[in-house]
Amino acid sequence: MSLTYNRNSIGIDHGSLFQERDRKPIRWPSRDVPDAEIDLLSPFSDSAFVRPLRDVVPRLDLLGFNLERVQREYRSVAETWWHSFDEAEPRPSVMTFTDFRQLATKYPIEALDDAYVEDEDDQSEARGIQGRFAATAVDEIPNYRPDEHSAYSERTYFCSLIDILHPYSTMRILAENKENLDASVVWQYGPLVEAGWAKEHEFNPCARRAETFLIATEGTSDIHILKHARKLLRPQVIDFFRFIDVSESHPFPGTGGLVKFAEGLAKIDVQNQVLFLFDNDAEGLEAHGRLEKLALPKNMRGALLPQLTSFRDFPAHGPEGLAKADINHRAAAIECYLDLNLKGRPPAQVRWTNYKKDLGLYHGALDYKETYAKAFLNQNAESIAAGGYDFSKIRAVVDYLVATCTEIALDQWDGSVAVPGY
Repeated sequence: MSLTYNRNSIGIDHGSLFQERDRKPIRWPSRDVPDAEIDLLSPFSDSAFVRPLRDVVPRLDLLGFNLERVQREYRSVAETWWHSFDEAEPRPSVMTFTDFRQLATKYPIEALDDAYVEDEDDQSEARGIQGRFAATAVDEIPNYRPDEHSAYSERTYFCSLIDILHPYSTMRILAENKENLDASVVWQYGPLVEAGWAKEHEFNPCARRAETFLIATEGTSDIHILKHARKLLRPQVIDFFRFIDVSESHPFPGTGGLVKFAEGLAKIDVQNQVLFLFDNDAEGLEAHGRLEKLALPKNMRGALLPQLTSFRDFPAHGPEGLAKADINHRAAAIECYLDLNLKGRPPAQVRWTNYKKDLGLYHGALDYKETYAKAFLNQNAESIAAGGYDFSKIRAVVDYLVATCTEIALDQWDGSVAVPGY
């Protein structure tokens, strides 16, 4: 299925969907070149970026193309189409998004017949091109024009029905059929290079700077832990996240410094996408409350580390000794999200330190937190495979980070559907 294309120029930049490891040659089955003559082809003729749809989906989400965006986009297209009809003529019924989603995900792409159907035989066309979609109420699909599609098979006919959104939105909704997740997403640039319309070095992967997210935290340890967690748990989107350089020292340490940094960026109208991330403790809660009073633009957002049920009954030491307590919004710094069951260490506990009068809460800190951080930073891919380290809590942080950044990207959608430069 071809969702978008260009001729005689670089055209649309799809590099954000891929990483360098996705650059590889591809030979289409339909290419009529004898095996003996393959070596005679230009080395660039079949150059492409190729990535399974399942690995493209998290990148689509961070670009703002999650299911909520798809639904909003469909409704926008449907409304525009419906209002395009003259009020004097009967306006058509419009397919609901639920029905459109069901249509787009009913059959896996590979299950659709791609055999060429001659257009001279009307009966053959109805049976072959429309195939199993012959009974579909196609006239309710926004922008459907029965005489304006160039379908030649059941699969291309299906594509003509659903390809009414941004191509990234179309990919995102197709991914809801799990049988499509192994399908390859291909950006083939080889023919353009071979024909002299572009140079290979002009086709680059990874998120563009405007598409990345700057993650600002209140402490140096937060940055080291998050960077390592990103590398271990979400390598497929690692290029979407940037962190403050703390090689020398943290430029705005503490919750107060982070709030002032956010206020400064908002006042000078910085265009970068920024997430200000606070610990899930009393000081973080207090600072996040101050941040919420600022008029942050849509490209910036503040957030607390996620609350977890496992923190509701956590050992905490105070004036009256050791007791179980809910440390959400009170003492859950990022180290609490690591594996706290280390050999040779006593059971983990937090210690209450000071009282936040405005919140009516005690603030606490994890004892020997540096020990847990050091153990985590020594983990690698083999640790995940072996299952000897509990990544569940820090994985929840990374998932929350990705979901929040996806919301930031979605908030900036201006309602347009057309592909830039198409």
